[in-house]
Amino acid sequence: MLRYVTTRIAYAIAVILGVSVLVFLLVRLGGDPTSLFLPPESTAEEIARFRSRMGFDRPLIVQYLDFLSRAVQGDFGRSLRHQEPAMPLVLDRLPATLQLAGAALLLAVFLAVPTAIYAATRRDSIFDRASLLVTVVGQSFPTFWLGIMLILIFSEHLEWLPPSGRGSWAHLVMPAITLAAYSTALISRLLRASMLEVLQADYIRTARGKGLGERIVVLRHALRNAAIPAITVIGLQVGALLGGAVITEEIFAYPGMGRLAIQAIANRDFAVVQAFVVFMAVIVVSINLCVDIAYSVLDPRIRLK
Repeated sequence: MLRYVTTRIAYAIAVILGVSVLVFLLVRLGGDPTSLFLPPESTAEEIARFRSRMGFDRPLIVQYLDFLSRAVQGDFGRSLRHQEPAMPLVLDRLPATLQLAGAALLLAVFLAVPTAIYAATRRDSIFDRASLLVTVVGQSFPTFWLGIMLILIFSEHLEWLPPSGRGSWAHLVMPAITLAAYSTALISRLLRASMLEVLQADYIRTARGKGLGERIVVLRHALRNAAIPAITVIGLQVGALLGGAVITEEIFAYPGMGRLAIQAIANRDFAVVQAFVVFMAVIVVSINLCVDIAYSVLDPRIRLK
């Protein structure tokens, strides 16, 4: 087990280092990045002074090592727009994004798991076919379209919910539904398919032959094994929800990290963009690491391999 976890941690560190290289090269793809930070009317003196202050006149490998050493300490420079350190700006928006992504994940799991179990235990029933249709539709709707439709219906027409901002629980309803739609459909379809496969296994027939109740057979024996691929997808969906929050937050003017990143890109505030990308990479890699460990706990054969 220790060797398995150590190997996964090494992979995670390698991925984060790879992301740091990509983020570092992000503002250097076109050569000298000075022009990205300064207005076109800047004088030659201002350009030279800025290049020297930012270290852009040094060799590329030296610039990267300096960037990496500062990034490890959480220092990605100062925001050109806000004139504040970039990482604290991102962290200030973290609670809002976590609240939205957490609400969307809870909604997705709460809807998907019971639906998948009920549909799998009643294969080819009307409910099973209806749930398949709904999941296909849920995976087909673009996030931005669904968000706009919810605003038009529940804010403009019915006037039940606020169209934007963050405050009460009402501000969270439409963004959470928008963000959870795809994940709900994906988790439900995957768990249903996995449950159908497990329910045909020999040990399920043996459990039923021993006289165990159907609820115990389904929840205690079938669900545990069927949940292994679903847990992996749920873990991956956490990262997808955090990434997908970028679009959702912009649609609903929700003050999270995603909206901050879009504004930073529009304003060429690359220090904030770099801080956001690296921070998101660390979160996603950490989640995937936890999923790998949980996967091995549920199925010991994985760590034995």
